[in-house]
Amino acid sequence: MTCRLLADVGGTRTRFALLDGEGLGAIESVPTGAYSSAVDAFRHFLNGLAEGRVVEEAVIAAAGPVSGGRCKLTNASWVLESEQLQRQLSLRDVTLVNDLAALAWGVPDLTDGDVVAIGEGYCDPGSPVVLLAPGTGMGVACYIPGAEGSHVLSSEGGHATLAAGDAAEASVIESLRRRFDHVSAERVLSGGGLVNLYQALGGRGGRADAVTPEEIVRGALQGDDRQAGDAVGMFCGFLGSFAGDLALLFGAKGGVLIGGGIGPRLASVLQRSAFRAKFVRKGRFESYAAGIATRVIVRPEPTFLGLKALATRSGT
Repeated sequence: MTCRLLADVGGTRTRFALLDGEGLGAIESVPTGAYSSAVDAFRHFLNGLAEGRVVEEAVIAAAGPVSGGRCKLTNASWVLESEQLQRQLSLRDVTLVNDLAALAWGVPDLTDGDVVAIGEGYCDPGSPVVLLAPGTGMGVACYIPGAEGSHVLSSEGGHATLAAGDAAEASVIESLRRRFDHVSAERVLSGGGLVNLYQALGGRGGRADAVTPEEIVRGALQGDDRQAGDAVGMFCGFLGSFAGDLALLFGAKGGVLIGGGIGPRLASVLQRSAFRAKFVRKGRFESYAAGIATRVIVRPEPTFLGLKALATRSGT
């Protein structure tokens, strides 16, 4: 039986699934760092397929900028090249896209049950939708609906310079600037960014020892680590400001969607945090921002919605 291979290649984990007609099979997840190259990881998955399953084509989302069928992962060592993957895996065709672009292509297929609202706002179905995904890195894309066909804009907006909204945020950014020189959104709004925030706050009298993003989120949710709670609270505020900036930049009256590995875990925290207040705090354009809906994608593995849409749309 001939199937299509769909893959979501991230800096921390890589996920695979088979598309058999319109049916998506089980998603297998492996650590990206466990393999020296993308080819090795793909071979591991393909070699484990049941007898009789034949894969001739692949649609791959990769966490980094894609140009000319090539992508160097931003937060891992892999380099993916569509022609190399096609040749070494004996595939007829390989389509390589940015991971947030793939997520954006799935926007029309998201249901009300796939998202959780953060505050008030309206989604104009004919207007652009901004997507941002804090995880291992910070991805940004925009879905643009149209009567003659929809479009997706890929972006490296996660590496834009991060702005401070108040004195406390300015103090943290200044601390990070001494370490990194350029403080991008990703330096704060990612897993590593949570650690950066935690350590920067520790520099003002709290703990600054080694800690993981998972421990910070757990400590904040359980309420047994005040510094973790402060770091997550500031993370939510920065995320709101950055999301509001993107909404203005893209005119995203279709709404703002938050994906990635961190957003769903913090959905309840975002609802009671400063996220929405920071999102709408845009001076003379506060009423404009207040009309835009902000939602968290809670559907598991939503990128595969977009990968499936791309596979069926392109006829691959």
